[in-house]
Amino acid sequence: MSIITIQLGQCGNQVGREVFDTICTDLHGGHGLCSKKENESYLAAGRERFFSEEKPGVLAARAVLVDMEPKVIGQTLSLASKSGCWTYDHQSHFCQKQGSGNNWANGYCVHGPKHKESIMNLVRKEAEKCDRLSGFLTVMSMAGGTGSGLGAFVTAGLKDAYPSSFLLNHVVWPYGTGEVIVQNYNAVLTLSHLYQSSDALLVHENDAVHKICAQLMNIKQISFRDVNRVIAHQLGSVFQPASSSSSDGATQYSRSPLGDLMEVLVPHPEFKMLGIRNIPQMSENSLPYTTFAWPGLLKHLRQMLIANAKMEEGIDWQVRPPVPGLPASRKESLKQPGRFNTSIANLVTLRGKDIQSADLGGFRDPALYTSWLNAPEDTLTVWKTPRAFNKYEKSASLVSNSQFLLKPLDSVVGKAWKMFASKAYIHQYTKFGLDEDDFLHCFTTLEQVIASYGSL
Repeated sequence: MSIITIQLGQCGNQVGREVFDTICTDLHGGHGLCSKKENESYLAAGRERFFSEEKPGVLAARAVLVDMEPKVIGQTLSLASKSGCWTYDHQSHFCQKQGSGNNWANGYCVHGPKHKESIMNLVRKEAEKCDRLSGFLTVMSMAGGTGSGLGAFVTAGLKDAYPSSFLLNHVVWPYGTGEVIVQNYNAVLTLSHLYQSSDALLVHENDAVHKICAQLMNIKQISFRDVNRVIAHQLGSVFQPASSSSSDGATQYSRSPLGDLMEVLVPHPEFKMLGIRNIPQMSENSLPYTTFAWPGLLKHLRQMLIANAKMEEGIDWQVRPPVPGLPASRKESLKQPGRFNTSIANLVTLRGKDIQSADLGGFRDPALYTSWLNAPEDTLTVWKTPRAFNKYEKSASLVSNSQFLLKPLDSVVGKAWKMFASKAYIHQYTKFGLDEDDFLHCFTTLEQVIASYGSL
């Protein structure tokens, strides 16, 4: 089944292009360690998910590009065409000549209603190209105006127009040091509205990805494109075909990738926050001199989950799951944000050589999960494929519904509340139709999310 990607704002369009580039590179790469038959099945599933073939041999991304300024969309279309292996449908984009000025209310209250019909018509045309539609993946940031404000509006429109399709929002969390003076307002407004419309939110934190670029990729002068490539690699490691079971020795890839992901990771609408970790990740120059074994990779990945580390370097190995029989007060201290990271559900995807030998028993430990789950055996799902991902002989990705975002979310809400209490910049939002009660409703929504995840 196919996934339609909606690229929103500058960040959404730049990340989206890198995602398609990463996926196309993987599809055109060698089959590595799997059989010819398995590779053909993998290629067919990957192409159907993300591309249509409007001309023989030319892959066109299943995507709609939206921005209120034309510059980034023009660059995105041009770079895709120059790639030589894929392109965008040049009719599937929408732009204007006036941006949202980093103002969420301008994107949501003004541009959204004004341009809803045009944008949704583009989505409908893209959906009609799909033989089988799994759902939508929106790609957007939270800091600005178009990606966040218009993105939240478009998300609500997608839910209304396609109520039976799955809807996953990929959200880029802003740098803690600040990109925009009102980014905390924009973040609170975005998250609270997405929580009402989306089936799940998959979050990447810019600060964490920046550290990966510096410490694992050894990039000296880090650009937004470097950050976007790491994000794209991690998304590709999850959304490229993988299977939970095999039949007659042949890999059977998922028919509904978004549906399967939602089914195993989002058991309750109160818990929609998903985080992603990927291992290994390093510069291409280092790959030929490095070997990996599943026990070491999975040991590091498990500890990354437990200690809420975003990369394998600098993990706190002192963090341990609560031991059965410990006093309640001690268990609570271990569950504080920044310490042990309690999960609701986890999805591990293994790709490459000797996947059948990988032991995932450590991820099935009940101590990793919240105690109120009725079926602890359903907390871990494993997807596998013998087909290597890009240039990694072995790789593993982990998508987790856990307390990973509790601390940054609490920080953003706290900073936004302080600004709101002093009425800072509120007039910039009210002049576009947002009132103070709208802010209060958003604060209430996210405080409930914080309380829910804090109680795991």
